[in-house]
This record gives sequence, structure tokens and C-alpha cells, in this order.
Amino acid sequence: MISTSEFRTGVTIEMDGSVYQIVDFQHVKPGKGAAFVRAKLKNVETGAVQETTFRAGEKVNRAHVERRIMQYLYDTGDFYTFMDNENYEQMNVSHDTLGDDIKFLKGNENVTMLMYNEKVMGVELPFYVELTVSDTAPGYRGDTATGGSKPATMETGLVINVPFFINVGDKLRIDTRTREYLDRA
Repeated sequence: MISTSEFRTGVTIEMDGSVYQIVDFQHVKPGKGAAFVRAKLKNVETGAVQETTFRAGEKVNRAHVERRIMQYLYDTGDFYTFMDNENYEQMNVSHDTLGDDIKFLKGNENVTMLMYNEKVMGVELPFYVELTVSDTAPGYRGDTATGGSKPATMETGLVINVPFFINVGDKLRIDTRTREYLDRA
């Protein structure tokens, strides 16, 4: 059990039978009445974010989420296959568990898997990834970096908006949190 005074960004708690990660929190002491803590919680399983208010000093259960470094091997159609880097065991993870996060990963890349009670809850992506453009409209003379954007499909199937001067074969750096183009790699 942890108190609301011990809340920190990234801490995982158990509440209402689900596991939540604290995205943001704020201790509030109004002029009148008791202090409270307003927290933004992200459901680790579904990815949904909700705001919740706790009384100051209230205790909640801490969820011990294990982080394992695993290597993404391949997609079988129904499942994604990962290999544990410590004991070399392979694990199949369903498409529903990972959602669109898998589009940031190429084969044979290491990723941090979030596990709770030996069940995969999701992946912890790096802040940015480098992917190659596989399809986009061609750039034309006169297109500038500030003149708008066009959709581009990456080698993993991810579609993002990029500046007009980006062409097929360019290697790009993409922010995984905002899902936006950062710069050329």
C-alpha cells in the first residue's frame, strides 16, 4: 500500500480490479476544506486515461509491474512472437494486447515488455524510433519544410504526416508518444 503523498509519475497502482499508471498528479490544498490529490491515470491494459481524485493521505494498492527486455521476432497473423533475452523462451502476444504500438517495431528489435502476474500488459516504447519511408507522394521542386504535410507509410505500416520534401527511402526519426515526424535520421 502506498499513500497519495508517495505518488510519482510512472508509479503503477491497482484500483477497481485494474492496473493503472500515474501519468500526472497534483496535490491541491483549497482555501476551505480538506486537501486532495488529483491524478491522471492510464489503464495499462486498455490505454484509456481517466482523471481521479483521492483524499490526501488515502492509501491505494501498489501494482508491481515487471519489466522484461524481449526481442520482437515476427508476426504470425494472429500473434506477435517475442523472445525473452535472459532464458530464450518465446512468447506469443495477441494483436489486441499491443494495439498500434507494434507499428513502431521492426523485426529483431529489443523492447521492454510490461508484465503483471505473468501476463503481458503492453510494451514500453523508446521515446523515438527510426523508420524508413516505403510509400509517399513524390516531392516536387518548390516544396518547403514549412509548407504543409502529406501522408507517408513507413516500412512497418505506420502512417504519419511528413513535410513535402520527404521521399521514398528516406530514414526518419518519429516520436512514439505523439506519433509525429521529428526529423531525418
